[in-house]
Amino acid sequence: MYIVMISSECAPVAKVGGLADVVSGLSRELEIRGNAVEIILPKYDCMRYDQIWGLQVTYQDLWVPWFNGAIHCSVWFGFVHGRKCFFIDPHSGDNFFNRGAYYGFTDEALRMAFFTKAALEFMLKTNKRPDVIHSHDWQTALTPVLLFEIYKYHGMANQRVCHTIHNFKHQGVAGENILWATGLGRPDYYYAKDRLGDDFNHQAINFTKGGIVYSNFVTTVSPHHAWEVLNTDMGYGLGHTLYLHRNKFGGVLNGLDYDTWNPEIDRYIPHHYNVNDLEGKYRDKEALRHRLLLRQEYKPLIAYVGRLDYQKGVHLIRHALFYSIWNGAQFVLLGSSPEGGINDYFWHLKHYLNDNPDCHLEIGFDEELAHLIYAGADMIVAPSMFEPCGLIQMIAMRYGTVPIVRAVGGFVDTVFDKDYSDRPEEERNGFVFNNPDYQGIESAMSRAIGLWNLYPLEFKKLVLNGMRHDFSWNRPGQDYLNIYEYIRA
Repeated sequence: MYIVMISSECAPVAKVGGLADVVSGLSRELEIRGNAVEIILPKYDCMRYDQIWGLQVTYQDLWVPWFNGAIHCSVWFGFVHGRKCFFIDPHSGDNFFNRGAYYGFTDEALRMAFFTKAALEFMLKTNKRPDVIHSHDWQTALTPVLLFEIYKYHGMANQRVCHTIHNFKHQGVAGENILWATGLGRPDYYYAKDRLGDDFNHQAINFTKGGIVYSNFVTTVSPHHAWEVLNTDMGYGLGHTLYLHRNKFGGVLNGLDYDTWNPEIDRYIPHHYNVNDLEGKYRDKEALRHRLLLRQEYKPLIAYVGRLDYQKGVHLIRHALFYSIWNGAQFVLLGSSPEGGINDYFWHLKHYLNDNPDCHLEIGFDEELAHLIYAGADMIVAPSMFEPCGLIQMIAMRYGTVPIVRAVGGFVDTVFDKDYSDRPEEERNGFVFNNPDYQGIESAMSRAIGLWNLYPLEFKKLVLNGMRHDFSWNRPGQDYLNIYEYIRA
């Protein structure tokens, strides 16, 4: 099968979040299974150019219709860790992708609408006719709209679109200028509620809604999150549209890149180990303590790695830190916040706890340290308010670190509670709580710390159960191939 990914991110060349990992990991898995995969990306000035091999111009004169004229583009080609990638490079005073950052601009909707239009125009002009086009998140949600309303009349009638929504909170709500820019026009037609019309702003179109309505199949990044967005307010207003199109909607759990996250070969950790020999993990715990100046003492080490914001349950992360110290455990935090106030608060906390030998806060992000924390910690907390999929729990289990999570999104599909799960004992791998409050997280942490202290052999069973579970792209890769075959048929 021939598949083209259209995305605003791809790891490691242009990465802001999990979207980038999905595009890279899924593409690799599909190629391993004998499919031809190409990825189309914007050519940002801030990309990791050191991660691209053989970058060169492959198409010189791409003219993309835009408003009443056209914008001239070059298209570059290069390999990103073996993946075939094309980069759209517009030559325009708009300077869409030469701004020193991937996102965060007032004309975000125009930038991404242009990229999507240019990607389709490139496929049209170069006679690329993939079996399936896979678009991702709001940034490229206009792909099926443009394909169905414009490009199918110019020789692209047989292409099918699978659209994946990674985060329902960001939907791409914009004005009618997008319609005139892309050549869609006809505001009265597209403002209809059964097309692109936003349900809450009658003067706006909604990119993601268009992606749901027009694509042949829609996925989100875990089965439980698919249920949540259909049945709770986690759909951020799109629940009704999803319900109308529920026959072409489902959840596919994200996979984990086992080349990057593997304690047997990880270049960032000093001691390697596997499910049959955990000695290296215990030595990594000593190395982590040594690096962060924590005392070497027989007690559990609990960690948090990731963003510090509302979604991640920042108030519960803070509470977990103090609860750990109060209950004879150590706590390590690695992360930062996009919100200045939260960052300032954790810097204050860092200074307040600076001399505590059982606690370390690292404000920022450090790839090497992240790997060492996953390897050296006994447990990891992830008390998210919502979590479409989550990688923190999968990475933790890969490294034999027991997750303590809230029962939302992908956590429900991957973490099975030691005491309360209906799964067989050999599948139970962590601790789960429901309510997003102090009592909720304390209930799970007290059970985890108690098990570590009083029943170490039972705790080790959880460690091994997590390490044995397959979180690779193997199963999700097959799930997506099944979807592709379904929409082709």
